[in-house]
Amino acid sequence: MNTREILQRLAEGKIGVEEAEKALKIEPFEELGYAKVDYHREVRTGVPEIIYCAGKTAQQIAGIINNMVEHGAEAVFGTRCSKEKYMQIRESCPEIAYDEISGIISRGKLTAPVNNGNILVLCAGTSDLPVAREAALTAEFLGNEVKEVYDVGVAGIHRLLSQMEVISEANVIIAVAGMEGALASVVGGLTDKPVIAVPTSVGYGASFGGVAALLAMLNSCASGVSVVNIDNGFGAGYMAHTINCLAGRRS
Repeated sequence: MNTREILQRLAEGKIGVEEAEKALKIEPFEELGYAKVDYHREVRTGVPEIIYCAGKTAQQIAGIINNMVEHGAEAVFGTRCSKEKYMQIRESCPEIAYDEISGIISRGKLTAPVNNGNILVLCAGTSDLPVAREAALTAEFLGNEVKEVYDVGVAGIHRLLSQMEVISEANVIIAVAGMEGALASVVGGLTDKPVIAVPTSVGYGASFGGVAALLAMLNSCASGVSVVNIDNGFGAGYMAHTINCLAGRRS
């Protein structure tokens, strides 16, 4: 039982106070030996634990997923999963879906967005797509309506300017770019909405694996631009969700 179910059963008189207290004491996390699955994270933050798949074996990931499902998790989400790991995971978790571009694995999803308005993900170039898709799928999993516009880098700025209508409609904008990372500054100068800049490791030698884009975004002269770490699409999608929550939840 999760925390909500425990409290509901207590309120309905199906369990006593002592039984509820015992259940709550063992609810916070599950010890698997190689992982402690945090079942109170959703209670504390509103978002269940997300599985970071890089560095974990397929067996460990499958074990975490199965444990979450056993604890009543209706939706499971993982980032940075290789296709090879996914192929092994689905042998014991056949309901797991896979997005090959972003490396996202997921099981189930919310039936409808929970927030008003939408989050817009802008991507400078096709090479930045893995990070942009990670941001978009993260925000969607958390219950947001997400719009995606790709290949609108400043090298052909008319492509970006043709999207002003969709830019103006968004509550939050995620700007994903490598090379010199100029997209975030340009977008920040075109809108009054918060812009989350995501530098990517895409670029030639002097880009230093995304450091050039990171520094450019940190030094943006456009107001309203915040920056997450290099290639951190998940962090951008999560932050955009928290900002979008301030716009009010759907009744």
